[in-house]
This record gives sequence, structure tokens and C-alpha cells, in this order.
Amino acid sequence: MNDTSISQQQMFELYEMVRSLRDELLDVLTDDDLAATLPGENPTFGAMLRELGETQAAYLESFKTFTLTWGVRYGDDAVETDIEALRMWFAQLDADVLAALKALSPEDFAGKIVKRDGFEIPVQNNLLVYREALFIAYGKAAVYLKAISKPLPGRWPLWIG
Repeated sequence: MNDTSISQQQMFELYEMVRSLRDELLDVLTDDDLAATLPGENPTFGAMLRELGETQAAYLESFKTFTLTWGVRYGDDAVETDIEALRMWFAQLDADVLAALKALSPEDFAGKIVKRDGFEIPVQNNLLVYREALFIAYGKAAVYLKAISKPLPGRWPLWIG
């Protein structure tokens, strides 16, 4: 029987490939783009990206405390209107997530349990769920890009479609 399991390092590499798609997005956005809105009761593009950052911050804490807590709001509203402020915040979050993940032993990564609302999962599965949250946010971002007549950047056509 072949072992098809993925190593901790391979999971980190895959996460980095998915995470880096966000950098490609930020590279094509301007402050004006962050003000874009969609019909109905939708947030601005900048507010949607802030929500993505707040999601990343929640997962970051879950990799350190083994409890996922929602609802913590980032205190600097500039991330909704200033692309450089948003870029700097994400860079710090990225560094912190990577440090938290690398601090985990292989045993903790595979077996330590993260408490979430109503269920518990191992850290490695929590990372997979976080990766899926990134894809969901990227799908939303693709809609905003279409609304402001910007093409999908970089690898987005291959990864997001």
C-alpha cells in the first residue's frame, strides 16, 4: 500500500502557494479599488479584505492557543482604504502565522487538537480549513475584480478561475 499522506513541510509549502495568491491580488489593487462596492448590502472591497485579515488573525491565534475564536476586530480602519497599510498588516500576519506553524513539533501538528465552535480538529486539519477559507475569500475577491473591470492577476486564472 502506498503512503499518500502529506508531510508537515509539504503542507506548509502548499499553504504558502495558496497564501501567496493574496500578494498577487494586493499587487494590482489601488486605494481607489478598496472603495469598490457591489450591489446590495455588501462590504467595500477593502472591508472584505479586512475580514480576510481578521480571519487570518483568528487562525493565527488558533495555531498558538489551540482555540479558534471569532469576532476579534482589527483596530486600524486604514486597512480598508490604504493598500500599503493593508499590505503591511498582511505581511505581519503572514510572518506570525509561519512562525506559529514552524514552532509546532510534528507530533503537535498531527495530533494537537484545536477547539472550534461546536467541534474539535487536529492542527493539521485546522490548517486545511484555513486554506479553504482563503479560497472562499479569493472567490469573493474575484467578483470584486470583475466588478471593477480588472483581470485576475498572476496565477489566479489557474488557481481561482
